[in-house]
Amino acid sequence: MPEPSVVARKGPFPVEVEAGKSYFWCACGRSAKQPFCDGSHKDTGLVPVKFTAEDSGKVFFCGCKQTGNGVLCDGTHAKL
Repeated sequence: MPEPSVVARKGPFPVEVEAGKSYFWCACGRSAKQPFCDGSHKDTGLVPVKFTAEDSGKVFFCGCKQTGNGVLCDGTHAKL
């Protein structure tokens, strides 16, 4: 059974992304390179989530790791 995710931040991480480029979102909350994976999930049972940008521009990656919207912020942090 996977360990619970750690809340990395009670708010989103705004990031400029490039169309067609893939990013690996940290799902465990332990990465020092938030919002992206640095391998800190080892032995947690959690894995990073691949996100491929459809368009270039700013996106808001979830920081609380509780989103119901894939890797993007859905405002869940406001309820924590």
